[in-house]
Amino acid sequence: MAKLLYAFSASLDGFVAGPGGDMSWLTPYLGPDPVVDELIPRIGALLVGRRTFGGDDPHRGTEAEGKAFGGGWEGPQFVLTHHAPAPVPGVTFVGDLAEAVTGAKEAAGEKYVNVLGADVARQCLEAGLLDEILALPVPVLLGDGVRMFDRPGGTAIRLERLRPHWYRVLR
Repeated sequence: MAKLLYAFSASLDGFVAGPGGDMSWLTPYLGPDPVVDELIPRIGALLVGRRTFGGDDPHRGTEAEGKAFGGGWEGPQFVLTHHAPAPVPGVTFVGDLAEAVTGAKEAAGEKYVNVLGADVARQCLEAGLLDEILALPVPVLLGDGVRMFDRPGGTAIRLERLRPHWYRVLR
């Protein structure tokens, strides 16, 4: 059965996006990455937040704009939203987290469901659905923006290190 993986790039101060969801900060750091190159063929489906799906793109203005992993991955995407836009080929819009996770896992088969979006990842963590986290640090300090995980007043979530930057969520 597929596992849910929250894989993300983040500034060293813990931001996955700049203020307002700006992703242009990541553009200078895009390029070949052996960890990402190893991960991509292991992804069977994406579970994406609505803001991430319709948000800024670090590949803006290039042929890779609007494509998952800059065009390095193709497959089924499940977007968690309460306001589905017009149909998009290869994308399923779902209003319920459990339904979105179930559909994405079925589509992924034995591969990972890669979670994209800090809020969806938080929801998966709080529901006990997230299995693993891959944190890809980027050598920049943003100082403001969207945190990779934000739950004020929340309790700690314990992780087990599997290898550098890769963790299992302990339940």
